[in-house]
Amino acid sequence: MSFDIALSGIQAINEALDVTSNNIANAGTYGYKSSRANFSSLVAGDQPTGVNIGSHTQNIGLSGGLLNTGRSLDAAINGAGFFMVKDGSNNINYTRVGIFDTSKDGFLVDASGRRVQGAVITPPSTQPGAQGDIAIPTGQIPAVMSDKVNYVGNLSADWPVTAFNAAAVTPTTPPDPSTFSMSKASVIYDTLGGQHTLTQYFGTTAPGQVAVNYVIDGVPAGATGLVFSPVTGQMTTPAPDPTTDNGSYALDLASFDYAAAGFTSGATLTNPASTTTTMAINYTGTTYFAGEATTSTNNANGYASGTFAGVDLATDGSVIAKYSNGQKQAVGKLMLATFPDEGALTAIDNTSWSQSLGSGTPLVNFAGVGMTGTLNTSSLEQSNVDITSELVGLMTSQRNYQANSKVIQTESTMMQSLMQAI
Repeated sequence: MSFDIALSGIQAINEALDVTSNNIANAGTYGYKSSRANFSSLVAGDQPTGVNIGSHTQNIGLSGGLLNTGRSLDAAINGAGFFMVKDGSNNINYTRVGIFDTSKDGFLVDASGRRVQGAVITPPSTQPGAQGDIAIPTGQIPAVMSDKVNYVGNLSADWPVTAFNAAAVTPTTPPDPSTFSMSKASVIYDTLGGQHTLTQYFGTTAPGQVAVNYVIDGVPAGATGLVFSPVTGQMTTPAPDPTTDNGSYALDLASFDYAAAGFTSGATLTNPASTTTTMAINYTGTTYFAGEATTSTNNANGYASGTFAGVDLATDGSVIAKYSNGQKQAVGKLMLATFPDEGALTAIDNTSWSQSLGSGTPLVNFAGVGMTGTLNTSSLEQSNVDITSELVGLMTSQRNYQANSKVIQTESTMMQSLMQAI
């Protein structure tokens, strides 16, 4: 009987050594969770018959250290949760390894080629939609025409009165500097993505009143007047409102000479969807104080066409596609899963798991929402293996192995002595 008990001990120790060896071998594996072999007594009736490995426990809840990789598509979960990926059989796997990339067929995938799951965002919308594969639009994005300019600054109350002569301005004849006090240029885009220059010429026509003349690529496009309070220096006309386009002048381009301004045939600053012929130029926040004239904001919306240039991952899990024209679009948002009992997940490989009856139903949410951990981008989670503890375990297994071997040796000696006596 003692021979069988000792033999069962050696067999159990060998199995435990396999677990320890696997832990040590994966000490450098990103997202690996250490395992432990749990010994269990074997009993027949009320008599002990040996030992075996009753179960294996994986320390999933203990996070590994964070390693800064500097790669924009690497991510580590700081807290609870798993990335969700879909394998070739359309089964959802769960992993802590956030090494992502763009596949040749235009999807966000992990290091094993599995498609990453998240909320799909379809530009120009910025709202996350249904959960699914995150597709990366890797082609050309179309140009967007400019239809709004924001200008904020201080127009000096010390300017002298001037009179702008728009009739004298042509693409080859700039305005006379004596007819205005300040000019500011903005780059705008036509329907084909062509760049043009919208220049605003500012000049005082009376105390508290500033005329603004607009010239696009050397061709006059219209004019407006800004009126300011003589007491507060704040703009009163157009009436400003930060929450709307009030405070804007609607620049009418219906009669603008596009050909003289050198626009490509067919390209205009008219919105084809609504056939509007105006560009909103918003002056909300502009003031009229004595002293130096300053400009804090002068930009237009719209952009030229661009080609795909790469993908970044934001700290909130947003997948940002980048393009050669400097534009960025959110095309998806990673979703993380948490479980009532993550320790009961079924291991698929060393760093991936699947749902089981014991783990419960996953709760899916965005990073940092509810019980879900936050994301650290350009970082990866390291293995949670404690090498020191594993080496101590190896020494313990060695002593146990020697002890069981000694039992077998002693049993053999006793049997030999007994046979000789008989």
